[in-house]
Amino acid sequence: MKNAVRISRVILLILSIFLIQSCIKEKPTPPVISTTTITAISYTTATSGGDVTNEGGAPVTARGVCWNTSLDPTTTNNKTTDGTGIGSFNSSLTGLIAGTTYYVRAYATNTAGSGYGNQVTFTTLQVAAPVLTTTAISSITQTTAVSGGNITTDNGSSVTAKGVCWGTSANPTIALSTKTTDGTGTGSFSSNLTGLQPGTIYYVRSYATNSVGTSYGNEVSFTTLATVPTLTTTAATSITGTSATSGGNISADGGAAVTARGVCWSTFPNPTTYNYYTADGSGIGSFISSITGLTANTTYYIRAYATNSAGTAYGTNVIFTTPALTVTDIDGNVYNTVTIGTQVWMKENLKTIKYNDGTAIPLVTDGAAWVALSTPGYCWYNNDAATYKATFGALYNWYTVNTGKLCPSGWHVPSDAELTTLTTYLGGEIVAGGKLKETGTTHWLSPNTGATNESGFTALPGSNRTEIGTFYSFGYNGNWWSSTVYSTTDAWYRNMNYSYSDVYRNYYPKIHGFSVRCLRDN
Repeated sequence: MKNAVRISRVILLILSIFLIQSCIKEKPTPPVISTTTITAISYTTATSGGDVTNEGGAPVTARGVCWNTSLDPTTTNNKTTDGTGIGSFNSSLTGLIAGTTYYVRAYATNTAGSGYGNQVTFTTLQVAAPVLTTTAISSITQTTAVSGGNITTDNGSSVTAKGVCWGTSANPTIALSTKTTDGTGTGSFSSNLTGLQPGTIYYVRSYATNSVGTSYGNEVSFTTLATVPTLTTTAATSITGTSATSGGNISADGGAAVTARGVCWSTFPNPTTYNYYTADGSGIGSFISSITGLTANTTYYIRAYATNSAGTAYGTNVIFTTPALTVTDIDGNVYNTVTIGTQVWMKENLKTIKYNDGTAIPLVTDGAAWVALSTPGYCWYNNDAATYKATFGALYNWYTVNTGKLCPSGWHVPSDAELTTLTTYLGGEIVAGGKLKETGTTHWLSPNTGATNESGFTALPGSNRTEIGTFYSFGYNGNWWSSTVYSTTDAWYRNMNYSYSDVYRNYYPKIHGFSVRCLRDN
C-alpha cells in the first residue's frame, strides 16, 4: 500500500513539472538579416536592400537600410522603410552627396528590437564639368554662321550656361573670346555666330558650365565668305582732248586677295569692266590709271574697280569733260574740232593760203583767170577776205585738193566714202543736212529748214565760185569738196541748202571753188 502511494506521488510530481514547463513561452530576439551589395551608384543615389532570414521569435514590423558617413549606421541615422516580414527587399538611397563615402547596413525590427545586417560601403560618383561636343559649322555667309553643341552629361551638376565661343586664334574660351548664350540644361542646342569679318578664318568651341566649372567641346574651324573690295575713285587730272589720269584707292580687300584693279569709263554713268578699262595690278592701296583714246569735247564717267573671288566692286562716279580738240594750220589759223561717231572733223571751213609744206597756194581773183585754171588756186568769196575769211574760210578748186597737202599734217580732205560714213551715222542723206547745219538765220537764209546742228559740225553757207568765174548763192548753199575724182573733169562733193534738210551728193567740174572741211587721219 505504501509503495503504491509513493508511486502515485512520483507520477503526480512529474505531471506537475511537465504542465508547468508547457505553460512557459520562449522569449523573442531581434531578427536575423543580411545587407545586399550596393548597386546603381550615382552622384546622389544608390540601390541596396536586405534579406530577413529569421524573425527572431516575433513578427518583423519594419525593415530597410540605414546609412551614414561614419561606421555602424543605425535607424537613428538616414534610413529607408521597405515593408515588413521576412524575405528579401530592395532599398533606394537618395539625397546623397556626390563624391562621398557612405556606410550601409540593412535592418529589421520586431518586439525584441532591431537587428542589423553586415556593413557595406560605397562612394557616390564625383561631380565634374559637363561633357559635350561642338556642332559642325553651317549657313556660312560673309558675317554670320551657325554652330552649336550637344551636352551628353552634366556630370552631376546642372548646366547653368551653354553656347559657343569663337575667335581668330585656336582654342577660344568664354573669358577671351566672343560667345553666345543659349540656355541651360543638357542636350543639343544651336548657336548663331554674328558680327564676323568677311574672308576670315574662325575657330569655334561649344561650352557648358556647371557648379564645377566650364568645359569645352571639340574645336572646329571655318572661313567666312569674302565680300567685294571697298574702294574710292581718284579725281581725274591731266585732262587733254584724248587722255586723262585717274586711279583709285582700295581700303579693304573684302577678305580675299584683289586680283585685278583699275578704272573703267564710258560716256554714260556707272561704267563697268564691260566698257573701256585699264588694268593696274593687284592688291590693296592706291593706284594710278592712264586713260587714253578719249574723244575731245566729250563728257566721261569714270569708276575705279577692284576684283576678288567674291566679284568686282566699283568706286563712285567721277565726271570730267575733255577739252575741245583744236588743230592749227601752217598759217597759224586755229580750228575747233568735233567728234561725230568715229570721225573727228574740223568745226570750221579751211582758210589756209599755204600747203602744209609751206608752199603758197596761188590766189586767183580774176574771173577769166579762174576759168582758165587747170592747176591749184584759191580765193575768198567776192574776193573780200576781210568780210568772209574768218567765218566762211576760203574757196578752193579741186586741183588744190588733189595735191594731198591742203590740210594740216595728220588731217586730210575726206573721200567720198568718208562723207558717206558721216551722213550714214547721222541717219542718212535725207536728214543729215539738218543735223549738220548751223541753227538760226544769222548766216543761213530763212527758213534754214531742219537745222538742229545736233552733230556739232556747224555747216555754213559759204557758197561757191562757178565755172565761169562768178560768185554765186551766198547764204543759200554750202558746198564741200571730197578728195574723190568722178571723171577727168569732175569730182564728188556735198551740198546743203537753206530750204531742205538733205545732204545732196553730186559731182561738179573741178574748176569750181568750194569750201573744204578737213578730217583727222585714222
